[in-house]
Amino acid sequence: MGKVSIGLRGWRFDEEEVFDEDGEFKRLEEIPEETRLRLQRLELLVTEPCQACWLIHGDENIAECNVAEAVYGEPRSEVALCDEHEPDFLYWFREEGGERYMGEDELKDAFHEWFAGGGRAPEDYGGVEHVDTDPEDLPDPSEVDPEEVKMEPPEDGKRIDLRDVDLGREYPSS
Repeated sequence: MGKVSIGLRGWRFDEEEVFDEDGEFKRLEEIPEETRLRLQRLELLVTEPCQACWLIHGDENIAECNVAEAVYGEPRSEVALCDEHEPDFLYWFREEGGERYMGEDELKDAFHEWFAGGGRAPEDYGGVEHVDTDPEDLPDPSEVDPEEVKMEPPEDGKRIDLRDVDLGREYPSS
C-alpha cells in the first residue's frame, strides 16, 4: 500500500494505517494517535475557507473566500489553502525561508504575517502539479480496444534497446 491524501491535498497518510483489508476506514481506536489527530482535524478543515482568502476578505466578506483544497503544517498550526493561494504558500515555504518553520507551531502565524504583508508568489510560479485519482474512474481493461492503445514505432525508426539502459542511475522525475 502507498500514501494517500484524504479530503484535502497536502497531508499524506499510509493507507494501511487508515483503511482495512476491504478498503473501508478503520475504527478510530485502531488508527495510530498521530494519524487519528490529523484525520480529526481534517474533519473540521474540509469545510473551512482558505486562510489566505480570509486574510484578504475577513469575516465580513467570508462568502468571498474559496473553500480550502490543501493543508500544510502540523495539526492546530496548519495552513488551509485554496488552489489559487496554494502556490503562494509553496513559494513562501521554498523561496522565502518558510521551511525553517517546518514541524513548528509558528508555521501558520509566520505564513499569515508574510501573506498579510503583501507576500505573494510570482505569477508564473507553478507550485505543485497534483494528480487526483479515483479508483472508480479507472477504465475497465476488458472495455479497452487493443487497436486504440497500439504502440507505433518511433518516427526515426530506431528502437530503444532496454539492455543498454542503466537502470541503476537516478533519473529526474517530473
